Amino acid sequence: MTRPVLPGSTIGVLGSGQLGRMFAIAARRMGYRVHTFSPDYDTPTGQVADVEVTAPYDDLDRVREFARRVDVVTFEFENVSAEAAAAAAAHAPVRPAGGVLAICQNRVREKAFLRARGFPVAAYRAVATAEELAAAFEDLGGPAVAKRAGFSYDGKGQVKVSAADETAAAWEHIGRQEAVLERFVAFDHEISVIVARGLDGSLADFGVLRNTHARHILDYTVRDDTHPSRREAVEIARAIAGALDLVGVLCVEFFVEKDGTLLVNELAPRPHNSGHLTVDACGTSQFEQQLRAVCGLPLGSTRPLRPAAMANILGDLWADGEPDWAAACAIDEVKLHLYGKSEPRPGRKMGHLTALADDGAQALARVLAAREALTVRSRDRS
Repeated sequence: MTRPVLPGSTIGVLGSGQLGRMFAIAARRMGYRVHTFSPDYDTPTGQVADVEVTAPYDDLDRVREFARRVDVVTFEFENVSAEAAAAAAAHAPVRPAGGVLAICQNRVREKAFLRARGFPVAAYRAVATAEELAAAFEDLGGPAVAKRAGFSYDGKGQVKVSAADETAAAWEHIGRQEAVLERFVAFDHEISVIVARGLDGSLADFGVLRNTHARHILDYTVRDDTHPSRREAVEIARAIAGALDLVGVLCVEFFVEKDGTLLVNELAPRPHNSGHLTVDACGTSQFEQQLRAVCGLPLGSTRPLRPAAMANILGDLWADGEPDWAAACAIDEVKLHLYGKSEPRPGRKMGHLTALADDGAQALARVLAAREALTVRSRDRS
């Protein structure tokens, strides 16, 4: 039996963004030390970690040195190379395992994994050349979406293809690299399920989170305990976690078609933007759950304490000056989370707001009002 990694131990995090920051806060609250590794300095994670190591992920000697100084390694995002994961695994347990990352960081491998095990995905074809993309479009028909296989998120590396004569331009748009061409899904809405799986195979989930996007970036989320596909979505997410032999946290994103059919869109083997509301609204947050899982501790209760909604704060809100934080915080039961990023840019996730209320609709109205309040003062000055 594998012994748990107990408080007082050191957790190594590959990656240094806001997800690592919130994980580190949860870990330090429970008495762990945190080391973070990334190519950047003064990062969101580094600002709250005990040690910040600045080095490229492909510097395998530094990765090995990093792993030798910690008791377990986990990931803040999935775009770390298999070589780096293997280098770390030679000196400390890596959870989730490098094989899970290899599947989830590449759309071709991810979709093949899901389809081979009978999980519902949109019709697609893997393509590696412009000619294969054109043939795939002829096979699938249009409209379709070309999606770069790797390093593609928030709509980056994707383009809609409506006609056969657009395939050449689409190939250029995605950088002339391995991709999938996927049947365009005219979905009704999007949901996600975040599930944790412990070292002993135990499972815990946060239910269904209903997501709304703007410009391909998550805009706001509300927990939806009455969603008609709740039971099916949770069962699929739990089954995928088991099929991956995951140890950690997994977000399964779904398209929900107009007839209620669920299609798995993407997997993320780590905490997810749509789960940020769990920090304020649940007995155990997604970040504490990740910590418990990778350390071999019992998973915590995911019972919701209050209905909640979350809204992202993007760098666009700085266009007319510093947002009015006091105005947002003046709204009842609103929580402000900022990530420590010094340079706001359009589309960059700078923080989020969570609102609690007596029901989901009220929480959503409250959090959107709080975000609107951030910019009222600057508009009034113009």
